[in-house]
Amino acid sequence: MGSAPGNIMVPIAMFGWIPIVMALFAKLEARTAAAVAFVAGWMFLPVAAFNLPALPDYTKTTATCVGILAGAWIFDKERFRQFRFNAADLPIVLWCTAPFFSSIANDLGAYDGLSQTMYQTITWGLPYYIARIYFSESEGMNILATAIVIGGIVYIPFCWFEMIMSPQLHRMTYGFHQHNFLQTLRDGGGFRPMVYMDHGLMTSMWMVIAIFLGTWLFISGGLPKKILFVPTVYLLVFLIFTTVMMKSFGAIILLFLGVAVIVLSHRMKRTLLILILLLIPHLYVITRTTGIWDGQNLSGFVEQKISADRAQSLQFRFDNETILIDKAMRGTIFGWGGFGRSRVYDDKGRDISVADGLWIIALGQNGIYGLLTMMIAIQTPVLLFLLRIKPERWKEKAWAAAAVMAVFLSIYMIDNLLNAMINPVYMLFSGGITGMALKAQYGDPAMSTTGTPRQSPDQISNESEQETIRFIPAPQRYASRFIG
Repeated sequence: MGSAPGNIMVPIAMFGWIPIVMALFAKLEARTAAAVAFVAGWMFLPVAAFNLPALPDYTKTTATCVGILAGAWIFDKERFRQFRFNAADLPIVLWCTAPFFSSIANDLGAYDGLSQTMYQTITWGLPYYIARIYFSESEGMNILATAIVIGGIVYIPFCWFEMIMSPQLHRMTYGFHQHNFLQTLRDGGGFRPMVYMDHGLMTSMWMVIAIFLGTWLFISGGLPKKILFVPTVYLLVFLIFTTVMMKSFGAIILLFLGVAVIVLSHRMKRTLLILILLLIPHLYVITRTTGIWDGQNLSGFVEQKISADRAQSLQFRFDNETILIDKAMRGTIFGWGGFGRSRVYDDKGRDISVADGLWIIALGQNGIYGLLTMMIAIQTPVLLFLLRIKPERWKEKAWAAAAVMAVFLSIYMIDNLLNAMINPVYMLFSGGITGMALKAQYGDPAMSTTGTPRQSPDQISNESEQETIRFIPAPQRYASRFIG
C-alpha cells in the first residue's frame, strides 16, 4: 500500500473514519447519520490518497461512502431492497463507465478501463446512489440541507483563522499543505482560506451553498429558529459576511446569480431562467470547440472593469483551453484516456498545458462522449425537477431544499467551465432530486400511490430489524441534538 503524505494523523483519520461513520448509524437516525458523515468527512478529513493494491485510491470520498454503505448494511439493510433502478439513473451510469470506453479505444486495456471506471463510480456514482436511497424525499433532503448549513456555520471560525494567520490548519493537523500556498494569496493582501478542502475555490463554493440553502430554507420555514443554540438569522448574517471577506468574487457572483434565479423564477412562475443556465455550458462548449469564440473580448472586459491580473489569469485559461481542445479533437470520440495522454507537450517532452476546467479535462480524457455524458448526468436531475415541480411550489417547505439544489447544480455546471472542483456532496443533490422527482409523478412525496400516508423507510427498517440483523442487538438511536 502506497502511503499518503503527512503525519500519523492522516492514516488515523482516513481509516478511522469508517468505524466512526458506522457508530453514527448506531446512534443516530439513518438519514441524519448519512448526512453528518458526508458533511463532516468532506469538511475535516485530509486531502490525501492511499494507493491500495488492485483498487482505486483510498480518499476521503472512499472512506465516507464505504462507511455509510457498511453502516446501512448492518443497521438499515431495508434501504437497499427499496431501491429500484430507473431510466433517469442511466446518465450517471454512462458517465461512470465512460473511462472504460476511453481505455479500450486507446488500447490501454480492460484492466485500466475497469480501474478508472471504479474510481469514477466512487467519486460520482456512490454519492448519487446513497442519495437515491437516503435523500429521495423531502424530509431527507431537509436533513441534508440543514447539515450543510450547519457545516458552513462550523467552518466560520476556521475560515477567519486562515484569513488572518494564512492557510495552515491542514498542515498543522496533517503535516502538509494540500495545495500550492501561493494560490491562497489575495490581491491587496490577505489570504483565501482552504481549511481542509482541496482548494480555496472549493471552500468558497462550500460556504456559498451553505448560504444559498440557509437563506432559502429560512425564508420557507425549513430551518429551526436556533442552530447551535444561537438565533439562526444571526448565524446566516455572519456566514454571509465571512464569505464576502474570503474575496472569492467568482463564487460570490454565482451566489447572487443563484439567488436571483430562484427568487425570480418563483415570482414569475416560469422556469425560463434555469433553462438559460442549463443552456450556457452547451453554448460555451460549442463556441470554444468550433473556434467561433476565443474569449479575448471577455478578458478585455474584465481588464477594463475589474482587474488586469484577473483578466490575465482568465486569458491564460482560454489560451490553454485552445491548445487542449486542438489535442482533444485529434483523439477518438472517447478521448485519449489517462496517463496524461490528453495533455500537450513540447519537443522535449515537457507538459506545456494547464487544464483548469472540468469540461476540458473530460473532453481530453473521455472525448465528446464523456463530456456529453457528464453534462447530461449533472443536468438531467434539474430537468426532471423542472418537469415535476412548478416554480410556485419552490418556496414550500417540502420542496425548498430541492429547489436550491436544482438551481445550484445548474450553476455548478457553469463553474465547471473554468474550474474542476469535484465535490461528492453535489452528487447527493443529484441523486436526491432524481428520487424526489420520480416520486412526485405519483403525487405528494409523503403519500403512496393509493393516497395513504407513505411509511417512512426508517419505520420499515425498525419493524424488520429483528429479522435483518438477527444476531446484532437493536441499537438505541437518537435524533441529532443539532439537526431537527
